[in-house]
Amino acid sequence: MSLSGKGHVYGLLGDPVSHSLSPWMHNHAFKTHKVDAVYVPFHVLAGDLSAAVDGLRALNVAGVNVTIPHKETILPLLDHVDATARLIGAVNTVVNQDGAMVGYNTDASGFMRSLSHDLDFVPEDRNVVLLGAGGACRAAAVGLASAGVKSIAIVNRHRTRAEKIISNLSSHFTSVYFTANTFNDNCYLRTLSAADLIVNTTSVGLHGEEVNFLPLEVIKGSALIYDMIYSLSETPLIKNARAIKLLCAGGLGMLTAQGEDAFFLWTGIRLPAGFMQQFLAKGS
Repeated sequence: MSLSGKGHVYGLLGDPVSHSLSPWMHNHAFKTHKVDAVYVPFHVLAGDLSAAVDGLRALNVAGVNVTIPHKETILPLLDHVDATARLIGAVNTVVNQDGAMVGYNTDASGFMRSLSHDLDFVPEDRNVVLLGAGGACRAAAVGLASAGVKSIAIVNRHRTRAEKIISNLSSHFTSVYFTANTFNDNCYLRTLSAADLIVNTTSVGLHGEEVNFLPLEVIKGSALIYDMIYSLSETPLIKNARAIKLLCAGGLGMLTAQGEDAFFLWTGIRLPAGFMQQFLAKGS
């Protein structure tokens, strides 16, 4: 890759970042569209995030993606946050606008495009269960509620985190029935059995762990399973779901769709739909 002195630097802030496919797909897009830029991963520990954002300004880094565990904690460190990102309560894309760091969230749009493309999901009048209550959950909830699902149950180890999300969103989406549960609630299994879509928004599975809080045997055969963990191979959840003939998809489609939206925010270039996913599929 050849860079001039006028080239821009983009990157990824997270912990961990070594597994990320984002450098591959963004650098491929830069090269294909003749953008004088490079994308690099920045391994940033939680305690170093504020210094890292200051470093982005000092080094005039043109933009970054933000991933676990920084999507929520980066908000107060930015100069401006887009309305959708503010509603979600998490940022996954930052644009350096003449020294002002502006936060966006492309996870909701990327997630909904992946659901449609990878699972033919039709959101109207559907019952959804979201596992986890972090930034990825809020992005999914906003996307699904905006698209008109019937109900969203947020299930988390700690009920208060799920209740906080619902409190923030329920007044914006009055036609959606929200509920908060824990994995130990008696009604959890009933909620799962009635679900049309179940989404793992947690980081469980990132390192090959089993999602042991999701008993697949109680899920109806017509339900769809979506694992936000992405991999060029199948995650344990996807393998187990496919083994019992459940329709499922991993997070690669979401990763690439939100990446295409971030690329547009940075460069003004709208990539063809599926451009990044097709590239990663060829390289697998």
